Parts: sequence; C-alpha cells; structure tokens
Amino acid sequence: MIREVQEKDYEIYMELTKEFYESDAVLHPIPESHRKAAWEEVMRSKDYVQAYILEEKEEPVGYGLVSKTFSQEAGGMVIWVEELYIRSAYRGLGLGKQFFSFVEREFSSMVSRLRLEVEPENQRAKELYEKIGYEILDYVQMVKERNAER
Repeated sequence: MIREVQEKDYEIYMELTKEFYESDAVLHPIPESHRKAAWEEVMRSKDYVQAYILEEKEEPVGYGLVSKTFSQEAGGMVIWVEELYIRSAYRGLGLGKQFFSFVEREFSSMVSRLRLEVEPENQRAKELYEKIGYEILDYVQMVKERNAER
C-alpha cells in the first residue's frame, strides 16, 4: 500500500530517509537538518513536495518523495521523483513499480513530464526505470550550492 505521510509518521520518515542517505544509492549523505526541512515543507503544504510511505502488511518498508516544478521545455508541470527507498528485505516485490504507477495515476491530469535522477552505478534502479518507460537524457546537470552545510 502507498499512502501520504501524516504527522504521526515523523519518526519512521526520519528513520527511512536516514537509511536512504546512508546507502549506496546516493553520492553523499546529507545533514539531518535537510531531512527535517523537507519534513516541515511536506507538513506545510503540497505546493512543492509530497511524501509517501510504502507499506507491506501495514508495516512501513519504504518511502517516496516527489516534487513539482514547471518547465517551458516540457510545456507544463513536471513531477520529479526525488527519492524512492525500499528496505532491502522488501526489494524485488514490485513495490517500486507500484510506486511509479501510483505517481502516474496521482498526477496524470496535471503534468507534462515525469523525471528522476539515478546514480550511474545503480544498475538495478536504472533497469527498473527503463522497463517502465523512462529514458536517459543527454543533459549534464550542474549545481551551485547555496547552503554549504553537508
């Protein structure tokens, strides 16, 4: 099951996001303050970001985070699948596919494009994303950090 996070989910959200940022799926860990700021924004409104808990037999086993932006290139709203994390014991059960199907249904009427990032070494994730229709872009992304805390 996939459901939106609720205020009662703070501890499990922080636990799951910590596991994600300590995993090989990311380039580097982030400070707890960044995860708390994301939580506060999720609780504040649905304007920019929404978070979901993935459950198996009513037990939280992962989470997903999506954000919204507008793209002239895409001709409208873009949903970014910012993060998807599933605990290792629950991988391979179809939860990732379920989450992507959920996101497509949830946002289908308002978006022109779905987008995500994946670390080049995360072959398992890349294979899933390509299997469900995502294509590799030839973009080089660049970043200029405004918050130096890491």
